[in-house]
Amino acid sequence: MEIAIMVEGQNGLNWPRWQRIAQAVEDLGFAGLYRSDHYTNSEPPDLDSLELWVSLTWLASHTRRIEFGPLVSPVSFRHPTMTARMAAAVDDLSGGRLRLGVGAGWQEREHTNYGWDLLAVPDRFARFQEGLEVITRLLKSDQPVDFSGRYYRLQDAILLPRPARPGGPPIIIGGVSAKWTLPLVAQYGDEWNGFLMPPQEFARLSARLDELLLQAGRQPGQVRRSLMTACIFARDHGALEQAVAQRFRGRHTVTSLRQRGAVAASPDDVREVLLPFQQAGVQCIMLQWLELDDLVGLERLARAVFPFSA
Repeated sequence: MEIAIMVEGQNGLNWPRWQRIAQAVEDLGFAGLYRSDHYTNSEPPDLDSLELWVSLTWLASHTRRIEFGPLVSPVSFRHPTMTARMAAAVDDLSGGRLRLGVGAGWQEREHTNYGWDLLAVPDRFARFQEGLEVITRLLKSDQPVDFSGRYYRLQDAILLPRPARPGGPPIIIGGVSAKWTLPLVAQYGDEWNGFLMPPQEFARLSARLDELLLQAGRQPGQVRRSLMTACIFARDHGALEQAVAQRFRGRHTVTSLRQRGAVAASPDDVREVLLPFQQAGVQCIMLQWLELDDLVGLERLARAVFPFSA
């Protein structure tokens, strides 16, 4: 199981922090660095929020090893033709390390504040499916593409230059809905990314995805399985309990967070906490690192988890 880092871009991310975190993730041996694509959080206060694709362009040319990408970039913010163009260019710039995470959008406040249409859930996912169709066809087709949908229309559209990687970067589809998300993964996805769930729930949804893939004429092994989940890591168990109490103000304990699927751990037990995810079929776990300035803690985490083995 690969271990990557994920940061929330709307939680105070600016250039100095992004550059420090990227260098640390590259140097410490993590498999990748992923970030959210939000203007702001669902509740104030508003903090620094470095624009996603600008930050990934810098990352592509200032790292050499790690995979990276958005978790996830909503089609509600950008026309899918532009997302496809940017993704192909950034992937080429990085030498083929981008993993293109896309989603339907969900956060009402930022859509209202910045003038984007979120839409009701059925319409939102109908638009998302059209967006996936546009993105995948542009990335994969060497011939001009025509498409006429409810939300998007293309005529003689082609990406030039063609992506250096055949078919362009792998597409990650994020979400936890067996009704809305998994059928789209089965049709369009190269990777399914779940969010904050215990290992047994991940295994259940992954088995359902296997069924949908077979129904779509694909093999289960064609889609990678990953999980993004909360991470609270401290130097020892006492410090861990204190960190949990401070962050959640009594709403959670270390035990209750683990039951929800969070990685709440210290160096003594982090491998024990991670092992059930590996056994449930998680191929890459993205640990949500909220303390953007705590590079000492990030280094401590790396020392504790590498090399991770069953």
